[in-house]
Formats: sequence, C-alpha cells, structure tokens
Amino acid sequence: MIELKSPAEIRRMHVAGRFVAEVLSEIGRLADVGVNLMDLEHHARGMIKRRGAESCYWDYAPSFGRGPFRNVICLSVNDAVLHGLPHDYTLRDGDVLTADLAVGIDGWVADSARTIIVGTPAEEDLRLIRATEEALEAAIEAARPGNRLGDISAAIGAVAREYGYPVNTEFGGHGIGRTMHEDLHVPNRGRAGHGLKLRPGLTLALEPWFARTTDRIVYDPDGWTIRSADGSRTAHSEHTVAVTEDGPLVLTRRETETPPARA
Repeated sequence: MIELKSPAEIRRMHVAGRFVAEVLSEIGRLADVGVNLMDLEHHARGMIKRRGAESCYWDYAPSFGRGPFRNVICLSVNDAVLHGLPHDYTLRDGDVLTADLAVGIDGWVADSARTIIVGTPAEEDLRLIRATEEALEAAIEAARPGNRLGDISAAIGAVAREYGYPVNTEFGGHGIGRTMHEDLHVPNRGRAGHGLKLRPGLTLALEPWFARTTDRIVYDPDGWTIRSADGSRTAHSEHTVAVTEDGPLVLTRRETETPPARA
C-alpha cells in the first residue's frame, strides 16, 4: 500500500534527513588513508546514540541478505557497491568508498548514500561518481506531480547511457516513510510516461548506482556485500525525496553538497 504523507509528516522526515546528511558528511570527513572501516562504523554508532535516533540497519533481516545485519552503516569499497558489511579493513590511497545510512527519528525515516575517493583520485573513478550524482539530480528533477514513476527511472537510465555505463535493475530506489522500505520499487532504468502517476505526499529514496563495465552482481560470503561481477569499480548516490505541490524536496541534502551541473 502506498501511503501519501502530509506536509507535517514530510517535515518530520526532514528532521531525520538532516541528521542522515550530518552523519554522512562526518563519515566523509573522517574517511582517510589508514582509517579502518570499523572506526567509521563505531563513529556512526556514537552519533546515532547521542541523537537518540534509531538505526534502520541494526537487526535488519530481509530476504536478500544473510541477516540479521549487525551494523548501523553500510560501507562498500571499490568493486563493492551495496550493503557493504563493515569489517576490519584499512582504507588505502585511491580507494572508492560508498557510505549508505538510514535512520529513524520519532518514527520517521530517511535514507541517503554517497561515494567518495580516499586519498588520490583517479579520473575514471571521479567520472563514475559524477555519473551517479548527475543521474540522481535528473531523477530528483523528474519527481514532480503529474509525472510518472517511469520518468524517474528513464532519467537515471538516460544519464547512464550518456556515460556509457550499464544499469542493473535488481536493486534501485524505493518508497520510504515510517519504515526504510515501503511499497514502490524505482528501477534505475525505465520508460518515460509509464508507471504510477506521481502525487504530492509521495516519498521516495532514489538511488542510482553503476559499475563501470557490468550490470551483473555477485555476493560476498558474508551474505550482504554486493559487488560488480567483473570486479570493476562502482559508485552509488542516494537521497530521500518528497514529491510536493511545489516540486521535489530533497530531505537528505548535505550542507556542503553542490548538485552537479549536467556536462
């Protein structure tokens, strides 16, 4: 069942969204050569505890994972892109790190992800990250009343084609609100003009993610971490967005974030 949120409820989701943005900004600041992934995990735990928020990941046990997940943040490195299980790994120069976080505050949830480069960036990694960021902004722009769900998916897929990246449709965006995953799957490729008509009050987590040279995925033995099947590097950008009468409202925008201009 799709639940449309009232303006007051969207404001409450925005509270959670601002906190998610704060944590991801802090993780991005701390991630550096020589830092262990578990140090980032424990820092996120501390921030969540001090805020009185609730992790959406802790004890999460969906059908696609080997639950329960016993961490508060997903940290995926290089060819890992989704559901990265924090573990004893020390970041190296040039690593590509994706941090994905969802928390609830007072019963309302927000979800966001960002990919950064640790230390010295490679141009091809910067290009891959930029593609996901541009695809996310295109998806956000399409999240307007009167458009269709397929318009969002098509916008993401169009950016992927421009950059020459394949698109996996097994995992994508989703509805969000009182829980992390609500009804509606938002594939990262689709047909414009098709699907559910967007209405004010609809809240979605939009999350384009690309691997450089494949649309196929494999799982680590941990049962959670998803990697590109050919070992190519990956990137992932995500925001929680509300469809409003005035257009899309991004609930997880980081204070220092500058949306990329289309190339």
